[in-house]
Amino acid sequence: MRTEVPGYEQLQEAAVAASGASATRVLELGTGSGESTRRLLARHPGAFLVGIDASDPMLARARSVLPPGRVELHRRRLEDPLPEGQFDLAVSVLAVHHLAEPGKAALFRRVAARLLPGGRFVLADLVTPADPADVVTPIDGEYDTPSSVAEQLAWLGAAGMEAWLAWEQRDLAVMVGRMPVAEAARGRSARTAVG
Repeated sequence: MRTEVPGYEQLQEAAVAASGASATRVLELGTGSGESTRRLLARHPGAFLVGIDASDPMLARARSVLPPGRVELHRRRLEDPLPEGQFDLAVSVLAVHHLAEPGKAALFRRVAARLLPGGRFVLADLVTPADPADVVTPIDGEYDTPSSVAEQLAWLGAAGMEAWLAWEQRDLAVMVGRMPVAEAARGRSARTAVG
């Protein structure tokens, strides 16, 4: 990946930084070799991570380098049902661009359904930049179907998340969607703070 994707290291660093602090239950979409997983576990030392990937060889590689007591890995495609349960963080690094536009929007809705109030989804991926001169990562045009930052932020918003761009460099970007905190929870917190 480092040779195929200019800016790979910066993308990884930006994704981990955008993941916030103190996540306890993490959903990773597209675990791959476990490189992003390793970085996320270091950032969130108390977290348990549930990861999915469609590739058996990649999952085998990830299992060989990740701590078994902190991860649970499943062979699933991004289009498949997501693992059960609620998460305070979902992350995907260089995987979602393999989905066509309707697939991305559908995935964002499914991720939103798995996030706890206040939970965030960090999407670090290949994007279609506004300036064609910023396309520096080779794509095949069939398996790779990047979308623009604006489109993806709109789909995150349509899924019910507050969405923003956290980092961008040429044809790479880190976008964040955060689920709103429920009104009842905000009210309880306010009463607790006053009382």
